[in-house]
Amino acid sequence: MNILVTGGAGFIGSHTIIELYKAGHTAVVVDNLSNSNPESLRRVSRILGGTEIPFHKVDIRDRKGLDGVLEQYRFDACIHFAGLKAVGESVSKPIEYYENNISGTLVLVEAMRDHGVKNIIFSSSATVYGNPQIIPITEECPKGVCTNPYGWTKSMLEQVLTDMQYADKEWNVVLLRYFNPIGAHPSGLIGENPNGIPNNLMPYVTQVAVGKRDELGVFGNDYDTPDGTGVRDYIHVVDLARGHVCALKAIERKCGLGLYNLGTGHGYSVLDVVKAFERVNGVKVPYSIKPRRPGDIATCYSDPSKAERELGWKAEFGLDEMVRDSWNWQKQNPNGF
Repeated sequence: MNILVTGGAGFIGSHTIIELYKAGHTAVVVDNLSNSNPESLRRVSRILGGTEIPFHKVDIRDRKGLDGVLEQYRFDACIHFAGLKAVGESVSKPIEYYENNISGTLVLVEAMRDHGVKNIIFSSSATVYGNPQIIPITEECPKGVCTNPYGWTKSMLEQVLTDMQYADKEWNVVLLRYFNPIGAHPSGLIGENPNGIPNNLMPYVTQVAVGKRDELGVFGNDYDTPDGTGVRDYIHVVDLARGHVCALKAIERKCGLGLYNLGTGHGYSVLDVVKAFERVNGVKVPYSIKPRRPGDIATCYSDPSKAERELGWKAEFGLDEMVRDSWNWQKQNPNGF
């Protein structure tokens, strides 16, 4: 299949392109590079033995730009990663998040529809469960009240895509609810490369370890968890990338609407991650406890068994591999790309 990958120069997108090509698919990337670097795609090309990845610098809100790409190629499906994604930032910049994530996706699916491409895999998030009613979280767990605008954009877009598919049965929509992707490609050539101060745990840990930052701020140690710090389901980005390739199976069998959690089923606290990083890599990560961050919850981890049953997908990497590969990326690329 030939796949349109929005946000394909980003962290998850770049890793997914590798897995798509390894599985015999091809991809065309559109990305506005607002939180990514075109060097990631050059590195992907190296990992794939020199395969050129077609790239177009297009913002998904730019209908004319999208039309140009959709007219140039024949696509079987779209994997839609493009979006603003920092929980804390979304609390302070709600208008930007709603405008970019929601308006951009509406422009994208309208353009896809008008060009006869009616298959989409959407990059959603476990944040749509809000403060989850069931732990571990199954797909039957009701969606909750989201605790931040980023989460609301994902929750609202799930509803938009669900309604779209209900109204037009030619569409196949797969909603993938990610838990917390960390790690990097084992080559160390690509990894998470945020602009400015990282909003996610692992790049902050690796930047402290490499000497770019003095210490890690741990937001809250008074949650109802074993060590008081937030518990999350961390998943290796390569496992997550493979989940998207497996989700194409649902598209191929004309699933209509599909919904899957992509996680490991294991919860690790912030301090579990820090201690594993120190143990596996032999590097100290100084940290200090900070106040809780707005919009954060105590515990969030998945029951990913539906994806295994229906897509044949299961996470293979554990926390040790995640912290090993994250550090391998950062120490080879202390300043990112």
